[in-house]
Amino acid sequence: MGAAIGMCFLVLLLISTFQLQVIAVKPIPQLKLDSEILQESVVKLINGNAEAGWKAAMNPRFANHTVAEFKHLLGVKPTPEGDLKSVSVVTHAKSLKLPKNFDARTAWPHCSTIGRILDQGHCGSCWAFGAVESLSDRFCIKFGMNISLSVNDLLACCGFMCGDGCDGGYPISAWRYFVHSGVVTDECDPYFDNAGCSHPGCEPAYPTPRCEKRCVKQNLLWTGSKHFSVNAYRISSDPHSIMAEVYLNGPVEVAFTVYEDFAHYKSGVYKHVTGDEMGGHAVKLIGWGTTDDGEDYWLLANQWNRSWGDDGYFKIRRGTNECGIEEDVDAGLPSTRNLIIKSVPADQVDASLDTTI
Repeated sequence: MGAAIGMCFLVLLLISTFQLQVIAVKPIPQLKLDSEILQESVVKLINGNAEAGWKAAMNPRFANHTVAEFKHLLGVKPTPEGDLKSVSVVTHAKSLKLPKNFDARTAWPHCSTIGRILDQGHCGSCWAFGAVESLSDRFCIKFGMNISLSVNDLLACCGFMCGDGCDGGYPISAWRYFVHSGVVTDECDPYFDNAGCSHPGCEPAYPTPRCEKRCVKQNLLWTGSKHFSVNAYRISSDPHSIMAEVYLNGPVEVAFTVYEDFAHYKSGVYKHVTGDEMGGHAVKLIGWGTTDDGEDYWLLANQWNRSWGDDGYFKIRRGTNECGIEEDVDAGLPSTRNLIIKSVPADQVDASLDTTI
């Protein structure tokens, strides 16, 4: 009897110890994982609901994709709480007046990277794309440099500090990598090879690429191609602070929870309507606005190519933390370190940019 009681106590102790992990993982039956992510029934449900506020479609990007393949693209892992204690949180003053509508593409028209829609392939590298794209934009905004930074460098070389490469990672760790290790250009270390779709993410079974630390072009040096961030910080979840950060410094990386219906998004202001939770996803936030009907929204660029959503972009409800969109916003300021000074306009080189917020 005593042994039985002792065993029960041990089981209860183990349950309490691993309770968070058990709750965090919501298993999906194998039958559903093997089914197709796009469903005509979901499209009909959304488009037949006048309250939805957005339109759904059978997006070509996910034709024949299973639920399991779709889930694999959602590569944002929950950041360990201890890792966030040392991260600065930026809050912008309410006194800053902001426009009702803002689009980084038109605010900085000379920055071609802002309006670029990429494709992460079959790799769960969204955490890397959101960070690299935002930093690329910020180099143009601060220094007038149109450069494309390398997702592949971050994905392959950050290692366990950033997570598990194509099996997911931590957005804030990506920004820390920029501070300590920098990131080379896409010209030095491209995500896709010359065939267009095999390195690293076009085949579902393709593993995380190896860290080579050498440029594919022989006339480029790895260390000389590195671009750095001054710092890595989070932005307060207050919508005004997020808007002010984008308005002052450029696009930011945001992570949010994706549900089944999001795969079907075509246009309008997204709100979760139906379907199970699929995982965490990171994208680039480039602006905001308000519809003619008075609904506030965020404007974001995804990396699922232009055959998904509104030509690759989407809008999501602003001010209500829809799907956690306002909870996890990360950024950093570009550094003059390693830059060829003559390529930076003199009036834009500011020593204060090389200090931590």
